[in-house]
Amino acid sequence: MTNATYTRRRGELETYFDRTAAQAWARLTSTAPVGRVRATVRAGRDRMRNTLLSWLPQDLRGQRILDAGCGTGALAMEAAQRGAHVVAIDLSPTLVNLARERLPEALTTAPGWGSIDFRSGDMLDPALGEFDHVVAMDSLIHYREIDIVASLSKLAERTRASIVFTAAPRTPATMLLLGIGRLFPRGDRSPAIEPVSPQVLRCLMARDPVFATWETGRFELITGGFYKSQAIEWKRQ
Repeated sequence: MTNATYTRRRGELETYFDRTAAQAWARLTSTAPVGRVRATVRAGRDRMRNTLLSWLPQDLRGQRILDAGCGTGALAMEAAQRGAHVVAIDLSPTLVNLARERLPEALTTAPGWGSIDFRSGDMLDPALGEFDHVVAMDSLIHYREIDIVASLSKLAERTRASIVFTAAPRTPATMLLLGIGRLFPRGDRSPAIEPVSPQVLRCLMARDPVFATWETGRFELITGGFYKSQAIEWKRQ
C-alpha cells in the first residue's frame, strides 16, 4: 500500500463528507423527499445494504462487527438489532454525530439488542481491535485497486471470519458517468470513484501473504439509475 496516496485520498474524503456534502448525505440517508437522481441512489444503497447484511450470519449475538465507513449508521443499527457488538467508524464527525442522534433510545433496550460504539476516525486504526466480520459499504470506492487490497489486508489481520465490501464496477456505464462528472466545475465535484476489476483484486489478493488463508466468496452487481456498485465477499478458508 502506498501510504501517501491513501492518506491524501482519505483527507479529500474527510473534507467532502464532513463539510462539502454533509447536508446532502444527511438528506439522502433520511426519509425526506429527494430528486429523481438521488432517489435512484437511495434505492441502490438500500439494496446494497440489505445484500451485505444478508451475507452475515442472521444471529450475530456475541459477535464483533466493524462497520468501516458507517455514515449515518443504518447498517450498524440493523447489525446491532441482530445482537452484534458494532464498532461504527467514519471519517466524518458530522455524519457520526447524526448517526448517534438517529439511534432510537427504545431500540437500545430491545430484546436481543447488541451495542454500537460510534467513532470518527480511520477505519484502519489497529486500536479498534479484532472483529468477527468487517463490512465496508461504499467506503473503498474512491481508492485505487492497490490501495483497496492493502487496506483490506490490514483489516484481514484482525478479522476472524469474513470481510464484505463494495467496489465501483468497471463498466461502460460507470466510465460514462465518471466522464460526465469530470465536466462539472472542480468545486462542485465529489471525489471521483475508482472503477475496479474483481479479477485484478483477486490477483493482488493472491500476492499478499496475509490472504494465504482467505478465499473469494459471493459477488453481486447492483445497478439502478445513478447507483452502480459491486458487492464482494472475502472469507477465511
